[in-house]
Parts: sequence; C-alpha cells; structure tokens
Amino acid sequence: MKKIMVVDDEPDILFLTGIMLKKRGYEIIEASSGEECLDKLKKEKPDLILLDILGVDGNKVLAEIKADEKFKSIPVVMFTVVAEERAMSIFGCAGYDAYIEKPFSREKMLGTVDELLVAPEMATA
Repeated sequence: MKKIMVVDDEPDILFLTGIMLKKRGYEIIEASSGEECLDKLKKEKPDLILLDILGVDGNKVLAEIKADEKFKSIPVVMFTVVAEERAMSIFGCAGYDAYIEKPFSREKMLGTVDELLVAPEMATA
C-alpha cells in the first residue's frame, strides 16, 4: 500500500483529504506543521507528500526534503490556496512535482496523486 503524507495546518483539510485518499486505498500520514513533517519523514518514508506552502512554510520544508539524499526522490505536490499565477511562479523555481489549488476537486486531487504514483510503476513494468 502506497503512503501519502499530507501536511497542512488546517485540521479540516487533513481530515477531508485523508478520507478521500484512504477510500482510494492509500495509507495516510498526517502532519500539521513543517517541523512535524520533517520529524515524521525520518521515521516513515512516504511515497508522496502533499505540502501546504503557507501555514507550514512549505518552500522551506521542500528545500530540506530535496537536499536530503534519502528523501529527494519523493514527489512533493504544492497544496495551496495561493492564486494560480503566483503559485505557478513559486512552483517553477521551488522544485515541486505537481500543483493542486485549494479548494480542490476530488477528481483533480486523486488524478494528480494517481498520476505521480502509478506512472513511475508503469514505466518500470
């Protein structure tokens, strides 16, 4: 079972996202801060990270993840309420693997997650 870490300072977002992903068959690791994300990352290696960029200082957390040899290959999705134009400028230079704008549709979130987790498996099959 693939593991997804959801990092967001909003409990409702953690709850809702967790339900959607669990129903899809993913194991969920929740973190409500960047610090908690980095701590949990040392104990569990998720297959993907959904990372809020505002409340948890996502760009700083992303930089730490990508600087660590053990974790830099984990896809990280920018998960944000930041307007698309501004988010895309951050996305382009920060090194995120994908972008999901909040509020998000179930289809967009699950499609992005599935694409990042299933596509690498298909390439090696």
